[in-house]
Amino acid sequence: MVSFVGAMLTQTTRFLAPLTLIAAAIAYFQPSLFMWLQTSLSWLFAATMFALGIVIEPEELGETVRTPGRIGLGVLAQYTIMPLLGLMAAIIAKLPPELALGFVLVGSAPGAMASNVIVYLAGGAVAYSVSLTVVATLLSPLATPFLVQQLGGAFMEIDFVAMMIKIMWMVVIPLISGLLIRRYLGPALPAARALAPAIAAISIVLICAFVVAANRDRLADLGPVVILLVVLMNALGYMLGWLYARFCRFDHQHRITLSIEIGMQNAGMGVVLAATQFPGQSGVALPAALFAFWSVITAAATTAWLRRQPATDPVRQNLT
Repeated sequence: MVSFVGAMLTQTTRFLAPLTLIAAAIAYFQPSLFMWLQTSLSWLFAATMFALGIVIEPEELGETVRTPGRIGLGVLAQYTIMPLLGLMAAIIAKLPPELALGFVLVGSAPGAMASNVIVYLAGGAVAYSVSLTVVATLLSPLATPFLVQQLGGAFMEIDFVAMMIKIMWMVVIPLISGLLIRRYLGPALPAARALAPAIAAISIVLICAFVVAANRDRLADLGPVVILLVVLMNALGYMLGWLYARFCRFDHQHRITLSIEIGMQNAGMGVVLAATQFPGQSGVALPAALFAFWSVITAAATTAWLRRQPATDPVRQNLT
């Protein structure tokens, strides 16, 4: 029975896009099924960060020490390109304050855990991807509240300290806990590394479903406009990440990596921050939820395309 459950969980990441779509559809038509998750959002997201700590290899973190300049340029791009795109979307579309802040918030989040998998399948620099994700995540307690306050303060009042403490508890502490605990798992580590991404995927699916349920009426009124802005923001993130890497004279492999890292935000963190820091303003979480969903779709499409390409790497051949 345990092995069967484990096998089912490991398949979750493969079907993340359709699972997210199904959960969102159910949440839209039966919102009451997911509203109870409101009090569990922080714990769900903490589980994704703990899972990231479990799957990170110590050797991959060595990339940070070996190439600090390249890591610094990548993190700089992460915390400038997407926050400014979020601000531009809010201003150009003349969005209501809640939605405007939501776009700034999702743009100010670090890179997503799923980006590391997509980078691998795309033939990018995996160690660089992981290093960017970890460094940007560890900086997020300061960087994200600062950017949200500076760029989004014109739309709504921002409590910098409260947001910083929240990110510490639900992002940094679970991540470091995962890194520490993996050292004591011994023979159980391979099984834990196999199940960790599935646990993270399930958490993201539930988080997205809750926001759809909480914003059902608003989606019906503003859905098309917000969806279009999310699609454009995601596409521009990929493109500007590539152009920035080219400007920095990165090689082809690292251009692929930075493009994916910039385009795929940790929108799940944006959702939880919006729901917990602005509980009376449900619209703040809507852009992040849609971005999380759309990032999964674009990532799944990229993965599906890559699986049809000739595989020369022995490890990648096992995935196709």
